[in-house]
Amino acid sequence: MRVLGIETSCDETGVALYDTSLTGGQGLLADALYSQIAMHAEFGGVVPELASRDHTRKLLPLIEQVLSDAKLTRHDLDGITYTAGPGLVGALMVGASTAHGMARALNIPVLGVHHMEGHLLAPMLEDDAPEFPFVALLVSGGHTQLVEVQGLGRYQLLGESVDDAAGEAFDKAAKMLGLAYPGGPQVAKLAEQGDPERFRFPRPMTDRPGLDFSFRD
Repeated sequence: MRVLGIETSCDETGVALYDTSLTGGQGLLADALYSQIAMHAEFGGVVPELASRDHTRKLLPLIEQVLSDAKLTRHDLDGITYTAGPGLVGALMVGASTAHGMARALNIPVLGVHHMEGHLLAPMLEDDAPEFPFVALLVSGGHTQLVEVQGLGRYQLLGESVDDAAGEAFDKAAKMLGLAYPGGPQVAKLAEQGDPERFRFPRPMTDRPGLDFSFRD
């Protein structure tokens, strides 16, 4: 079963074509990714309206590129999936409307995928995929969560950040330091050059029950 995957949750337009057959499937057939970082850098962060418009411009050409790289056509597709959220509303709508429009025209199934569930199950694509159950740490731009993965569709949230996610904390620190967008990678690079013994940072919430956490003091 050849499935086209569409990702438009924030500032990257991603498309992948995957053969999901459990018996002799070929796995990833082709993929393409377009980043909007250069466009948003001028504003010091992601501008949702600009992100949505850029997804509109880039998504169909990327789909055609992926199909061409795989030497297939739209009529060779057996299904389409897309990121259904969380994410920027306008950006998500671009992916959802494109996926539903194509699926209706081709008379094939379409499925929305929860953004965090996609992150949780991504390791299952590896050769050394974990066995259920396992505990996963999700660290994305807007979410930092500790989740028990009991099986497909069976998840238990163990704890999460009560304020900023890790990505948000990095971006805010970068802005305070006057670093250009995106600041997270720059903060990480500078940290490797620092003295780990110079400052003694607090460890928030260690005296509270539960597994929630915080990146603030």
